[in-house]
Amino acid sequence: EQVNEKGIKFYNDTINSLLENKIIPIVTLYHWDLPQVLQEKYGGWQNISMISYFNDYANLCFEKFGDRVKYWITFNNPWAIAEEGYETGEHAPGLKLSGVGAYKAAHHIIKTHAKVWHSYNKTWRSKQQGMVGISLTSAWGEPVDLTSQKDIEAAERYVQFYLGWFANPIYSGDYPEVMKNYVGRKSAQQGLGTSRLPSFSVQEKSYIKGTSDFLGISHFTTRYIIEKNYSAFQGPSYHTDRDLAELVDPKWPDPGSKWLYSVPWGFRRLLNFVKTQYGNPLIYITENGVSEKLQCIQLCDEWRMDYLKGYINELLKGEVKMVKGYTVWSLLDKF
Repeated sequence: EQVNEKGIKFYNDTINSLLENKIIPIVTLYHWDLPQVLQEKYGGWQNISMISYFNDYANLCFEKFGDRVKYWITFNNPWAIAEEGYETGEHAPGLKLSGVGAYKAAHHIIKTHAKVWHSYNKTWRSKQQGMVGISLTSAWGEPVDLTSQKDIEAAERYVQFYLGWFANPIYSGDYPEVMKNYVGRKSAQQGLGTSRLPSFSVQEKSYIKGTSDFLGISHFTTRYIIEKNYSAFQGPSYHTDRDLAELVDPKWPDPGSKWLYSVPWGFRRLLNFVKTQYGNPLIYITENGVSEKLQCIQLCDEWRMDYLKGYINELLKGEVKMVKGYTVWSLLDKF
């Protein structure tokens, strides 16, 4: 309920020294760091009250830093906040609200993003002349069998449940149709009167649509996708709602992290998907890179060099001319 002046000073100093060194700050408001008190008191992103708390916080940042910061990202990788925070419990707050919690968290995050965009648009844009976007993470899904309609549809579904979950409301006003259909059908089979995927009102759809001045894309890897039917009686789950299985090619260079295979061509396909699905938006690549393969005392980075060379080449070949920036993951080690 009060402003931390030491925090304001820290970020003022950081922003000023970036600018002194001719580095343009692109500021992410939220990278999975919810104040603990909001989790304990309200249940975090399960609670609609997060919208107004977050909007207050964003407006404070615009007021204090917006004279110098011209690029704002509301959320980094909301997929992980929702799915790993409230579905599998791998990330904080570690809740396993399977088949329900992730959808609810995502619903509140999307509404929060829209609220912050409108706040900036109404109050700050005319004097600060900045931009507000969101950064979404997505792998690419490639059909195992390009002649199989079922595999093609499953691969499309994979990307829609990943990227489209957040991008579609922001660019088109609602969740992807395939998501609404699949979650709705599974919910009905499980004897629920309404879908586990929340719905937007007509007013909310028009309020949310168009609330991004640019799209941040974080991309690391690709999966082969096949259709796989899961029984609704296994219980509700985001993962079984999709009716698909993810595979990797044993020939792909094996990763430092078990989820991260080097598949450069998937990057270009994902960018083309974004271009055609969302009306050729302005894009910033917010994260692309790879984790360490070996514990080295010396610098042994050929693996990372090969990965980056492959992915950057696909980006440069791409038909997507709207990519305006690229940030490697990551300048500094992350734990």
